[in-house]
Amino acid sequence: MAALQPVRGTHDLIGEAWARHDHVVATARAIAARYGFAPWATPIFEDTSVFSRTLGETSDVVTKEMYSFPDRGGESITLRPEGTAGICRALISNGLTQSLPQKIFYSGPMFRYERPQKGRQRQFHQIGLELIGPAEPLADAEAIARGWDILGELGVANSCVLELNTLGDQASRDAWRAALVAYFTARIDELSDESRARLHRNPLRILDSKSPADRALLADAPLIGGFLTPQAASFYDGVRDHLAHFGVPFRDNPHIVRGLDYYSHTAFEFVTTALGAQGTVLAGGRYDGLIAQMGGPHIPAVGWAAGIERLAMLLDAPPERAAPVSVVPMDEASEAAAVRVLQSLRCGGIAAEMSYRGNFRRRLERANKIASAFAVIIGPDERSAGVAQLKNLATGEQIAVPIGELPARLR
Repeated sequence: MAALQPVRGTHDLIGEAWARHDHVVATARAIAARYGFAPWATPIFEDTSVFSRTLGETSDVVTKEMYSFPDRGGESITLRPEGTAGICRALISNGLTQSLPQKIFYSGPMFRYERPQKGRQRQFHQIGLELIGPAEPLADAEAIARGWDILGELGVANSCVLELNTLGDQASRDAWRAALVAYFTARIDELSDESRARLHRNPLRILDSKSPADRALLADAPLIGGFLTPQAASFYDGVRDHLAHFGVPFRDNPHIVRGLDYYSHTAFEFVTTALGAQGTVLAGGRYDGLIAQMGGPHIPAVGWAAGIERLAMLLDAPPERAAPVSVVPMDEASEAAAVRVLQSLRCGGIAAEMSYRGNFRRRLERANKIASAFAVIIGPDERSAGVAQLKNLATGEQIAVPIGELPARLR
């Protein structure tokens, strides 16, 4: 019988892989807390409408990538493909739409049926921030700056570039949409079948097309910068000014778009070439219309998500695990006393290990094998005197220490 293997597009987090993953999450959570973002956790599956309504019934995610299935009660359930929709659903269903602003941090697994490749899995993991309530450009800049701070704390900011664009307000997008429809209509014979279907329903989706024929047309397509209202232009200027105050470098990229109507104003991506081909490691934007689309009141919001796998790959090395202290009984009669010392060290906040079997020599060899810095040695003489021998395994230096003082001495 063949040995069982993980499902294609999934991976185990063990050893160094877990150390990298955990370091990304712990670093992001600590910085988010520093700036007042509270952790939320939503279920990994939701009613399918949570995502089909927010991601668009005809989007690739909904039609090709979502893991959706009927449960035993006949309800359509979907494993979450992204985090924002669940956060907004939680805001509404927990009655928090009047308790604003809400500053939220989340992390966890997401699921999409895609072709697995480097940095992209069918079960992948994200960290994210959502800032719900403020409508001012300062909120956009603060959300982006928190992402920049996290990248900096992880030591990967130097390999990332912030690219920034605006999607304008509704009047800006209406004028831009009309110009796009006119442009693509004049070239309709060159469009892919999928983009022809999108032309009048949602022409902004054509800008995300992967079709080579469509991509060839995008170079000369109208950009939103020529259609911004004075108010939208002022908002974008405000975001860029505040980013300068936060000390976050950026470059304008007018080709960053979001195809759904609830997006507005700021859209941004942190991109890198350190993983080979240029890839996005953190991306987001303002989504003022999403909560209303989900049945709540109109509440402005801005946020972002970042792929943990990609960030973990950018780390130079995972953080080193603290070396444990090894407790080593010299004989079988000393094992009970050694267990009590082992427990006192752990309760004192010190990582400590003891081999389950073996003579004194083998247990000391085990201490060196697991890279312990110190060994706490207990034998008959030590039990009688109420002490333990504290041995520095690097230098060989050994001193007698009262057992009750061991945690403090090791700290």
